[in-house]
Amino acid sequence: MLDYLIVGSGLAGISFAEVALKNNKSFLVVDNMSQVSSRVAGGFYNPVILKRFSEVWNAQEQLVLMNEFYEEIENKLQTKFSFKLPILRKFFSIEEQNNWFAASDKRNLAPFLSTKLVLKKYNGINSPYDYGEVLHTGYVDTMLLMDTYREYLQKNNLILEQSFDWGYIEFLDFGIQYKNIKARHIIFAEGFGLLKNPFFNYLPLDGTKGEMFVIKAPGLNLDVIVNTSVFILPMGNDLFKVGATYNWHDKTDIPTPEGKQELIDRIEEIITCDFEIVEHYGGVRPTVADRRPLIGTHEQFKSLHVLNGLGTRGVMLGPAMAKALYDYIENEIPLDREIDIRRFHKRYLKSLISDQH
Repeated sequence: MLDYLIVGSGLAGISFAEVALKNNKSFLVVDNMSQVSSRVAGGFYNPVILKRFSEVWNAQEQLVLMNEFYEEIENKLQTKFSFKLPILRKFFSIEEQNNWFAASDKRNLAPFLSTKLVLKKYNGINSPYDYGEVLHTGYVDTMLLMDTYREYLQKNNLILEQSFDWGYIEFLDFGIQYKNIKARHIIFAEGFGLLKNPFFNYLPLDGTKGEMFVIKAPGLNLDVIVNTSVFILPMGNDLFKVGATYNWHDKTDIPTPEGKQELIDRIEEIITCDFEIVEHYGGVRPTVADRRPLIGTHEQFKSLHVLNGLGTRGVMLGPAMAKALYDYIENEIPLDREIDIRRFHKRYLKSLISDQH
């Protein structure tokens, strides 16, 4: 009998698989790669919300766990996919500079915002008001991570490459049976696919579609991530990841002409050199209205658990949230109330009533 059946192999699923491995727990991943948001993510991590100059919730703790986590996976898989790289926020006015310095004076933001302006001029970008540097930043090549991790799972017979059918779950005294597999627990790490999950579809997961480019721009010589109305992330060989859009209505992974035009317009506001679009991606991020993850155990079926709602910050949140859920299941360490799905208890009760009618 397995300890865990993990549904999904995005950043959330990989994070939980690693925690299970570290604690000598047996598991099997079930995934048909229908959710693409982890694959096409920007992948950069940043402890500050640059729109509002506010700290990411629990940033310090997440950074510590994240750095340790990716280092361990890199060593195990003998592949480098986590890179430390400064993020520069381009200023558009003196007022923005002043807001930056006011924010860097705050106790919780001081460790993350440099108080020195970056005066360097980058070829292909006009920056009359210079840049502010965010500290402790970088990016994870999520596509490389997921492809390499999938190979590792395949090699060790730890993955079933098929879609998951909730109708096959049988509840037994010790846990569950799914088809011919017995397990103590199921972890649902399905991303936006959670909306089809009959056990957790009452949760307010409101997917946000994002579109992103890979561009070729030989005239742009960036060795940092620039964050303005879009982010520009250097990939080497004159290639750059650029994104992202936010669409709350379209819930498909298909790139759109509107998303394309919006990105082109924003890029042209920032860079002065020619560029060519090499790739155009789309994906629906698993976002939640209160901007907190969805972590916890089903109120009736105690062997069903959810690890979701990582939104735009999966790279940073994944390792910390997986550890929190594991500690809750195995060691009865209470979940932080801000992430516990019990905050939606009333919605759960409403869903029970509507199911009965």
